[in-house]
Amino acid sequence: MDTAAAERTHTDDLPERRSGHRFGAGCAGLLFAAVSVVVGFRVADSDGATPVPQLLAFLPWLLLPTGAGLLLTLLARWWAGTVWGVALLGLLAWFLDPHGTTGDPAGRPVAELRVLTSNVEFGQATDALVAAVRRERPDLVFVQECEYSCDAALTRDLAATYPHRSAVTGGGSEGSVLLSRFPLRPTAGVPGTMGMPGAVADVRGHAVRLQLAHPMPPLPRGTGLWRDELDALRDFAAADRTTPTVLAGDFNASQDHAAFRRILDTGLTDAARLTGADRTPTWPARTVPVFGTQIDHVLVSDDFSAHRARFLDLPDTDHRAVVVDLTLHQGN
Repeated sequence: MDTAAAERTHTDDLPERRSGHRFGAGCAGLLFAAVSVVVGFRVADSDGATPVPQLLAFLPWLLLPTGAGLLLTLLARWWAGTVWGVALLGLLAWFLDPHGTTGDPAGRPVAELRVLTSNVEFGQATDALVAAVRRERPDLVFVQECEYSCDAALTRDLAATYPHRSAVTGGGSEGSVLLSRFPLRPTAGVPGTMGMPGAVADVRGHAVRLQLAHPMPPLPRGTGLWRDELDALRDFAAADRTTPTVLAGDFNASQDHAAFRRILDTGLTDAARLTGADRTPTWPARTVPVFGTQIDHVLVSDDFSAHRARFLDLPDTDHRAVVVDLTLHQGN
């Protein structure tokens, strides 16, 4: 092929290549625009409206479309888009760090306790939970979606080991049970669509506030109710900052939700974070650990240190159970 023919071939290819570049840049722009909306609400410390709260639960996974968009900008030689993508990656990486501060509790250790929380999905995983409780031997058990038959089974199978309880009875997802080896004084709990019982435990002579968390999920037309019930849990946490507190359950929220971070801002810390497991997914159990988010938490006041967190795969439920080992400290 002579030089003139080669130049003509190159010139003929230019419109097709430019069209390909425009298509790649357009796809990258769409990806970046969608991610930017979610990241923008995260920067603004707001959960926004549907579909933002639902997407915020999976914020770390937005690294994938952002990375794909960045590759497209390089192939399309869209340098402004490359800068946009790098900025988004930087923000996402920044927000991967856990929220809040941690420190060593002041005072001497006075009690060791193990906490287990599990959503048994309409009672379907009750038998698996009973087996896990017998195996793990927790001191406190927080059970969500424990309907009538689940409640009866826990009473029948575990009452000898856990003689103390606080419960809200109900069908479907409304029932919840708190079991304890320690004596309990039941409290009013936190009002909600689903049961959220509470109690004060006598842990070797030390009062510890206990509260089960199970607010409504952020359904497309129910984000207001979801936010209100998380705010009610925040109010519980803020009402007494001097008594040691354990707030555990299915929060239907991750650390990337502003409403959940406001609970942490009262002085509580996620025990999973204290053990370095703050991004371990708990839901949906059928896709973890390949894909998921952590919405089941054990939050503790700064009177506690945490040594280990484990995540149990129980059959017949869409949530993993969370088990944490805690030490209660008392100020000198």
